[in-house]
Amino acid sequence: MEENRKKRTDLESTQFFRVQPEQANGVQKILSVVYEALSEKGYDPVNQIVGYIMSGDPTYVTNYKGARSLIMKVERDELVEEIMRSYIRANHWSD
Repeated sequence: MEENRKKRTDLESTQFFRVQPEQANGVQKILSVVYEALSEKGYDPVNQIVGYIMSGDPTYVTNYKGARSLIMKVERDELVEEIMRSYIRANHWSD
């Protein structure tokens, strides 16, 4: 009974996730290089990056300019976070 109450309490509370600002700058640079490399090779960078984020399959990203190696240095959740942060800033939703 006590265990069920604890599980229910855990589901009712919100956990916090914080990222260091320096990491975001590195992620921004990596996304920029990857985007440019994909564009130069004739790929749709948005589709390819989304494919990588969703599947974790690095073959969605070209080896050109070391883009594949670079993107694999960043956790996929960090990529999503940076993309969301940029989107929110661009839409003036944050301070």
